[in-house]
Amino acid sequence: MQKVFAWLVHLYTAMGLVCAAGIAVLIVRGNDASFRWAFVLMMTATAIDATDGWLARKARVKEVLPGFSGRALDDLIDFHTYTSLPLFLLWRANVLPGATAWLLLAPLLASAYGFSQVNAKTDDGFFLGFPSYWNIVAFYLYVFHAPVWVAVVLIATLSVLTFVPTHYIYATQGGPFSAAINVGAVIWFVMIGLILMRPERDAGLLMLVSLIYPLLYLLASAAVTVRARTRSA
Repeated sequence: MQKVFAWLVHLYTAMGLVCAAGIAVLIVRGNDASFRWAFVLMMTATAIDATDGWLARKARVKEVLPGFSGRALDDLIDFHTYTSLPLFLLWRANVLPGATAWLLLAPLLASAYGFSQVNAKTDDGFFLGFPSYWNIVAFYLYVFHAPVWVAVVLIATLSVLTFVPTHYIYATQGGPFSAAINVGAVIWFVMIGLILMRPERDAGLLMLVSLIYPLLYLLASAAVTVRARTRSA
Protein backbone atom coordinates (compact mmCIF):
# COMPACT_ATOMS: atom_id res chain seq x y z
CA MET A 1 0.00 0.00 0.00
CA GLN A 2 2.89 2.36 0.65
CA LYS A 3 4.13 1.88 -2.92
CA VAL A 4 0.63 2.37 -4.32
CA PHE A 5 0.26 5.62 -2.38
CA ALA A 6 3.70 6.80 -3.52
CA TRP A 7 2.89 6.07 -7.17
CA LEU A 8 -0.43 7.89 -6.82
CA VAL A 9 1.46 10.94 -5.58
CA HIS A 10 3.71 10.79 -8.65
CA LEU A 11 0.62 10.40 -10.83
CA TYR A 12 -0.82 13.50 -9.18
CA THR A 13 2.37 15.39 -10.04
CA ALA A 14 2.14 14.10 -13.63
CA MET A 15 -1.29 15.73 -13.98
CA GLY A 16 0.69 18.93 -14.42
CA LEU A 17 1.95 17.45 -17.69
CA VAL A 18 -1.63 16.80 -18.76
CA CYS A 19 -2.32 20.46 -18.04
CA ALA A 20 0.70 21.37 -20.18
CA ALA A 21 -0.69 19.38 -23.11
CA GLY A 22 -4.01 21.19 -22.82
CA ILE A 23 -2.25 24.56 -22.60
CA ALA A 24 -0.34 23.84 -25.81
CA VAL A 25 -3.54 22.92 -27.68
CA LEU A 26 -5.30 26.07 -26.49
CA ILE A 27 -2.39 28.33 -27.44
CA VAL A 28 -2.32 26.85 -30.94
CA ARG A 29 -6.02 27.71 -31.32
CA GLY A 30 -4.96 31.30 -30.81
CA ASN A 31 -8.06 33.27 -29.76
CA ASP A 32 -8.86 35.21 -26.60
CA ALA A 33 -11.11 32.50 -25.12
CA SER A 34 -8.42 29.87 -25.69
CA PHE A 35 -5.72 32.04 -24.15
CA ARG A 36 -7.88 32.60 -21.06
CA TRP A 37 -8.49 28.86 -20.65
CA ALA A 38 -4.76 28.31 -21.13
CA PHE A 39 -4.17 30.57 -18.12
CA VAL A 40 -6.76 28.58 -16.15
CA LEU A 41 -4.77 25.41 -16.85
CA MET A 42 -1.55 27.20 -15.86
CA MET A 43 -3.22 28.05 -12.54
CA THR A 44 -4.25 24.41 -12.15
CA ALA A 45 -0.71 23.23 -12.84
CA THR A 46 0.61 25.75 -10.30
CA ALA A 47 -1.85 24.46 -7.68
CA ILE A 48 -0.65 20.91 -8.29
CA ASP A 49 2.96 22.02 -8.02
CA ALA A 50 2.23 23.82 -4.75
CA THR A 51 0.63 20.77 -3.12
CA ASP A 52 2.42 17.70 -4.49
CA GLY A 53 5.51 18.28 -2.32
CA TRP A 54 3.46 18.01 0.86
CA LEU A 55 1.89 14.78 -0.41
CA ALA A 56 5.30 13.44 -1.39
CA ARG A 57 6.63 14.02 2.10
CA LYS A 58 3.58 12.32 3.62
CA ALA A 59 4.05 9.33 1.31
CA ARG A 60 7.85 9.29 1.87
CA VAL A 61 8.29 8.77 -1.85
CA LYS A 62 12.09 9.00 -1.73
CA GLU A 63 12.24 6.07 0.68
CA VAL A 64 9.44 3.98 -0.82
CA LEU A 65 10.41 4.51 -4.50
CA PRO A 66 14.13 5.35 -4.47
CA GLY A 67 14.53 4.49 -8.15
CA PHE A 68 12.11 7.18 -9.36
CA SER A 69 12.86 10.89 -9.10
CA GLY A 70 9.79 12.98 -8.38
CA ARG A 71 12.06 16.05 -8.44
CA ALA A 72 13.05 15.31 -12.06
CA LEU A 73 9.40 14.85 -13.04
CA ASP A 74 8.46 18.05 -11.25
CA ASP A 75 11.21 20.07 -12.95
CA LEU A 76 10.24 18.68 -16.36
CA ILE A 77 6.64 19.82 -15.88
CA ASP A 78 7.53 23.15 -14.29
CA PHE A 79 9.77 24.17 -17.17
CA HIS A 80 6.83 23.81 -19.53
CA THR A 81 4.07 25.28 -17.36
CA TYR A 82 6.13 28.13 -15.89
CA THR A 83 8.37 28.98 -18.83
CA SER A 84 8.11 27.51 -22.33
CA LEU A 85 4.31 27.56 -22.67
CA PRO A 86 3.77 31.03 -21.17
CA LEU A 87 6.44 32.35 -23.53
CA PHE A 88 4.78 30.51 -26.41
CA LEU A 89 1.51 32.23 -25.47
CA LEU A 90 3.19 35.64 -25.50
CA TRP A 91 4.47 34.92 -29.00
CA ARG A 92 1.15 33.54 -30.27
CA ALA A 93 -0.77 36.47 -28.77
CA ASN A 94 1.63 38.89 -30.49
CA VAL A 95 2.51 40.63 -27.23
CA LEU A 96 6.00 41.13 -28.68
CA PRO A 97 5.33 41.75 -32.36
CA GLY A 98 7.69 41.64 -35.30
CA ALA A 99 11.39 41.98 -34.61
CA THR A 100 10.90 42.18 -30.84
CA ALA A 101 9.70 38.55 -30.65
CA TRP A 102 13.28 37.28 -30.59
CA LEU A 103 13.57 38.66 -27.04
CA LEU A 104 11.47 35.70 -25.84
CA LEU A 105 14.58 33.57 -26.30
CA ALA A 106 16.20 35.43 -23.38
CA PRO A 107 13.82 34.17 -20.66
CA LEU A 108 13.77 30.74 -22.27
CA LEU A 109 17.55 30.39 -22.00
CA ALA A 110 17.70 32.13 -18.62
CA SER A 111 15.16 29.67 -17.22
CA ALA A 112 17.15 26.75 -18.60
CA TYR A 113 20.10 28.08 -16.63
CA GLY A 114 17.97 28.58 -13.50
CA PHE A 115 16.41 25.12 -13.61
CA SER A 116 19.84 23.55 -14.08
CA GLN A 117 21.41 25.17 -11.01
CA VAL A 118 22.00 22.66 -8.22
CA ASN A 119 21.36 25.33 -5.58
CA ALA A 120 18.38 26.94 -7.35
CA LYS A 121 16.22 25.88 -4.39
CA THR A 122 17.91 26.30 -1.03
CA ASP A 123 17.35 24.11 2.02
CA ASP A 124 16.13 27.06 4.10
CA GLY A 125 13.17 27.92 1.89
CA PHE A 126 14.34 30.20 -0.92
CA PHE A 127 14.89 30.36 -4.66
CA LEU A 128 18.17 31.87 -5.81
CA GLY A 129 17.58 34.19 -8.73
CA PHE A 130 14.24 35.05 -10.29
CA PRO A 131 12.28 31.79 -10.08
CA SER A 132 10.92 31.68 -13.64
CA TYR A 133 7.39 32.86 -12.87
CA TRP A 134 6.83 33.57 -16.54
CA ASN A 135 3.25 32.34 -16.29
CA ILE A 136 2.50 35.33 -14.04
CA VAL A 137 4.43 37.70 -16.29
CA ALA A 138 2.56 36.42 -19.35
CA PHE A 139 -0.79 36.78 -17.60
CA TYR A 140 -0.34 40.43 -16.70
CA LEU A 141 1.26 41.42 -20.02
CA TYR A 142 -1.67 39.79 -21.81
CA VAL A 143 -4.62 41.02 -19.74
CA PHE A 144 -3.30 44.58 -19.48
CA HIS A 145 -2.45 44.72 -23.21
CA ALA A 146 0.92 46.08 -22.14
CA PRO A 147 2.75 48.42 -24.53
CA VAL A 148 5.63 46.74 -26.32
CA TRP A 149 8.24 48.81 -24.49
CA VAL A 150 6.84 47.71 -21.10
CA ALA A 151 6.94 44.06 -22.17
CA VAL A 152 10.50 44.43 -23.45
CA VAL A 153 11.78 46.11 -20.27
CA LEU A 154 10.04 43.65 -17.94
CA ILE A 155 11.14 40.54 -19.82
CA ALA A 156 14.73 41.75 -20.21
CA THR A 157 14.99 42.76 -16.53
CA LEU A 158 13.60 39.51 -15.15
CA SER A 159 15.78 37.47 -17.51
CA VAL A 160 18.86 39.19 -16.11
CA LEU A 161 17.64 38.73 -12.53
CA THR A 162 17.56 34.97 -13.09
CA PHE A 163 21.38 35.08 -13.01
CA VAL A 164 21.57 37.29 -9.90
CA PRO A 165 21.70 35.08 -6.75
CA THR A 166 19.21 37.05 -4.68
CA HIS A 167 16.68 35.31 -2.43
CA TYR A 168 13.05 34.81 -3.46
CA ILE A 169 10.67 33.26 -0.97
CA TYR A 170 9.81 29.60 -1.60
CA ALA A 171 6.62 29.76 0.44
CA THR A 172 5.60 26.10 0.32
CA GLN A 173 8.93 25.20 1.96
CA GLY A 174 8.50 27.47 4.98
CA GLY A 175 10.79 30.30 5.92
CA PRO A 176 10.15 34.02 6.54
CA PHE A 177 6.72 35.36 5.54
CA SER A 178 5.70 31.93 4.22
CA ALA A 179 2.37 31.85 6.08
CA ALA A 180 1.35 35.28 4.80
CA ILE A 181 2.55 34.44 1.28
CA ASN A 182 0.56 31.18 1.21
CA VAL A 183 -2.63 32.82 2.48
CA GLY A 184 -2.16 35.64 -0.02
CA ALA A 185 -1.68 33.10 -2.80
CA VAL A 186 -5.09 31.56 -2.13
CA ILE A 187 -6.78 34.98 -2.30
CA TRP A 188 -4.79 35.89 -5.40
CA PHE A 189 -5.79 32.63 -7.13
CA VAL A 190 -9.45 33.45 -6.54
CA MET A 191 -8.98 36.93 -8.00
CA ILE A 192 -7.19 35.59 -11.07
CA GLY A 193 -9.98 33.07 -11.62
CA LEU A 194 -12.57 35.85 -11.44
CA ILE A 195 -10.58 37.98 -13.89
CA LEU A 196 -10.37 35.14 -16.39
CA MET A 197 -14.06 34.30 -16.13
CA ARG A 198 -15.37 37.87 -16.38
CA PRO A 199 -15.58 40.09 -19.47
CA GLU A 200 -12.49 42.24 -19.83
CA ARG A 201 -14.47 45.49 -19.45
CA ASP A 202 -15.68 44.41 -15.99
CA ALA A 203 -12.35 43.21 -14.61
CA GLY A 204 -10.18 46.33 -14.77
CA LEU A 205 -10.26 47.22 -11.07
CA LEU A 206 -9.84 43.60 -10.01
CA MET A 207 -6.81 43.31 -12.29
CA LEU A 208 -5.19 46.29 -10.58
CA VAL A 209 -5.98 44.98 -7.09
CA SER A 210 -4.56 41.56 -7.98
CA LEU A 211 -1.18 43.17 -8.68
CA ILE A 212 -0.78 43.84 -4.97
CA TYR A 213 0.09 40.22 -4.23
CA PRO A 214 3.02 39.77 -6.67
CA LEU A 215 4.35 43.19 -5.68
CA LEU A 216 4.23 42.29 -1.98
CA TYR A 217 5.95 38.98 -2.79
CA LEU A 218 8.79 40.84 -4.48
CA LEU A 219 9.07 43.33 -1.61
CA ALA A 220 9.14 40.54 1.00
CA SER A 221 11.80 38.71 -1.01
CA ALA A 222 13.86 41.89 -1.28
CA ALA A 223 13.58 42.41 2.48
CA VAL A 224 14.82 38.87 3.12
CA THR A 225 17.76 39.39 0.76
CA VAL A 226 18.75 42.68 2.41
CA ARG A 227 18.52 41.14 5.88
CA ALA A 228 20.62 38.14 4.86
CA ARG A 229 23.33 40.35 3.36
CA THR A 230 23.31 42.63 6.40
CA ARG A 231 23.86 39.68 8.73
CA SER A 232 26.71 38.32 6.61
CA ALA A 233 28.43 41.71 6.35
